[in-house]
Amino acid sequence: MSEQKIVPHLWFNQEANEAAQFYTSIFPDSKITNMSTIHDTPSGDSDLVSFHLSGYSFMAINGGPHFQFNPSISFFVNFDPSKDANARENLDQLWDKLFQGGTPLMPLQEYPFSQRYGWIQDKYGLTWQLNLMNPDDEERPFIIPSLMFVQDVCGKAEEASDFYLSVFKDSKRGQIARYPAGMEPDKEGTMMFTDFMLEKQWFVAMDSAHSHDFKFNEAVSLLVRCENQKEIDDYWEKLSSDPKAEQCGWLKDKYGVSWQVWPEVMGEMMANGTKEQMERLIKAFLQMKKFDIGKLKEAYQGKL
Repeated sequence: MSEQKIVPHLWFNQEANEAAQFYTSIFPDSKITNMSTIHDTPSGDSDLVSFHLSGYSFMAINGGPHFQFNPSISFFVNFDPSKDANARENLDQLWDKLFQGGTPLMPLQEYPFSQRYGWIQDKYGLTWQLNLMNPDDEERPFIIPSLMFVQDVCGKAEEASDFYLSVFKDSKRGQIARYPAGMEPDKEGTMMFTDFMLEKQWFVAMDSAHSHDFKFNEAVSLLVRCENQKEIDDYWEKLSSDPKAEQCGWLKDKYGVSWQVWPEVMGEMMANGTKEQMERLIKAFLQMKKFDIGKLKEAYQGKL
């Protein structure tokens, strides 16, 4: 499998390691791929965990109690009966495991758009949409991040997904389902559902005009792995819209979604560095907004 370019990044208070163990135990073909600790951050020591769920990459951090998960970014899990004879049973089993300590947001049952579907918030607050695919559905990956546009960005799902399609390569629009008339408060023509591909990875976007007490925040960000400085500069220029939100490689786009523009080499340095190299690297990157690969390497090598 080629390296995933865009990796969902989950911000926990202190449960990142425990949550990664839990998720890798309940999803098939899953494993923790790396664990490291960053010392002396503003929130103290932070554990970083990378893991794969059924081949799909995630990262998680223990960053302190600053951000809470909410349903604005959730994860579709698509069970496809054409590939898995036990798709329905496997869906129900995963639901039961997420249900332990969790809260259903939409009950597991039949809906007009799916023979079996449910939306659940797990015990850590992260939300999952479990979906049994129909035989005539287009083929889609097992796990797909889903963005729900609410409050002041409700009605912007189409515009935002067009914007993302313009920023990333290997991109295309998939399905579109618009709200019909008579679905108030949702406005006719806004996005009930659309999916789109960025860098050969699928994402979902939807509008919801119902009253929600949450919106996009830093608890789930999308980390873009960059090979060189030019790539970092390009993504930063196109995506960042709020100078106040820029720090340590993080930015916010004009819809409020958090991204991290992350140099590949940083992961390599963090995986292989000595304690002293790590300390210099962390000190350097905590002072940066946009990452400067040259300066990170100099700090790591002790040349600054």
